[in-house]
Amino acid sequence: METVIRCVAKDGVALPEYQTPGSAGADICAFLDASIVIPSGSRALIPTGLFVEIPIGYEIQVRPRSGLALKKGITVLNTPGTIDSDYRGEIGIVLFNTGSEDFVVENGDRIAQLVVAPVVQALFKSHTLLSQSDRGAGGYGSTGL
Repeated sequence: METVIRCVAKDGVALPEYQTPGSAGADICAFLDASIVIPSGSRALIPTGLFVEIPIGYEIQVRPRSGLALKKGITVLNTPGTIDSDYRGEIGIVLFNTGSEDFVVENGDRIAQLVVAPVVQALFKSHTLLSQSDRGAGGYGSTGL
């Protein structure tokens, strides 16, 4: 199933691209005038030069690239990040360096992946009681490790 995402890209920006026919995420690239160094334990907002129009009823989730995470310790800080259908500003990717060495982002580097997903807006209603469940109020770790 294809959903059309209208894109406006600054001059020289590549549109997000799926690397294989079975890819869920499309890679998005950095758009930089100069390299950005992200020291170990630090974060940086990386511009992409890309603006999108997402249809109502969808979002774009921003996720780390697994290779960068494994090999360099680079992740997307607010994973998954959400780009709402009514946002029209430039997409920026918040990268965080969990690795032990500085990480250099160059113009055109594939820095994250975008997953287009349907969303449902719920109607939140106030009640005085919730129904019972087997789990109850058991939280973190309550079902085992």
